[in-house]
Amino acid sequence: MLRSVILAASRSSQVERLVATAPFTRDVVRRFVAGAGTDDALRATRELVAEGLAVTLDNLGEDTVTAEQATATRDEYLKLLGLLSAAGLTPAAEVSVKLSALGQRFDERLAYDNARAICAAADAAGTTVTLDMEDHTTTDSTLDTLARLRKDFPATGAVLQAYLRRTESDCRELAYAGSRVRLCKGAYREPESVAYQAAREVDKSYVRCLNILMSGDGFPMLATHDPRLIAIGEDRARWFDRGPDRFEFQMLYGIRPEEQARLVGDGYTVRTYLPYGTDWYGYLMRRLAERPANLAFFGRALMSRK
Repeated sequence: MLRSVILAASRSSQVERLVATAPFTRDVVRRFVAGAGTDDALRATRELVAEGLAVTLDNLGEDTVTAEQATATRDEYLKLLGLLSAAGLTPAAEVSVKLSALGQRFDERLAYDNARAICAAADAAGTTVTLDMEDHTTTDSTLDTLARLRKDFPATGAVLQAYLRRTESDCRELAYAGSRVRLCKGAYREPESVAYQAAREVDKSYVRCLNILMSGDGFPMLATHDPRLIAIGEDRARWFDRGPDRFEFQMLYGIRPEEQARLVGDGYTVRTYLPYGTDWYGYLMRRLAERPANLAFFGRALMSRK
């Protein structure tokens, strides 16, 4: 129920204005978002890489409605990749891209062309791109674009969401050699017809999908903060004889940093999902919905000072 309320709030302009103008919201946002600009993203990336973490950067924004906005997003990624390369931060740092930010919802060809340009820039910079997954209405389009991009850029990463009923089948399709697949729970509000609603059912689906990916020939990227699922991931890595170079854990910036450090200390590869940009509100609300315990932190921060 709480998750549904938070997701509903993520689409409310009134709640957005309330949150954006609340005292010390900026301090709260900084826990989860690197900052508004490219310089902020580079600074945070340097800090994370220095701590032994890998990074995937996301330029926030997904409600692109014009070709000009889509082009601006593409150009920001091209700039970012050039700066990451010049700073010697690749290949430890890659980028995550939402096709909706590149024009997917109104021009799939434009989105593909923009994504291809970003993949080419990433390849030149010595790193990779992962295509973020969004709500279920874009899943087929995103996977089709992924298949096209992988013809020339086979390291392009996929994202699959365990709460969708179709995901076990998608895992089987994508568990082939060289295929990088990020498995997450999912953070969009979806109907029961396409997605599991109960947290227990989502967790069970995550484990089934994890088993498919870990037993396959691809490169699993286990995106979770759940201690039990992390432990299961460690166990399956031992069971399927996967060394640290054959899979990785992924976690969000600002969430469970001590656990990220613990996993790095144990020899695992951990990639931090690092968002930046001015369109932070929708991202922040989905993070709260994904792990409602974060709401307590958010509330304490808002109420602690006037």
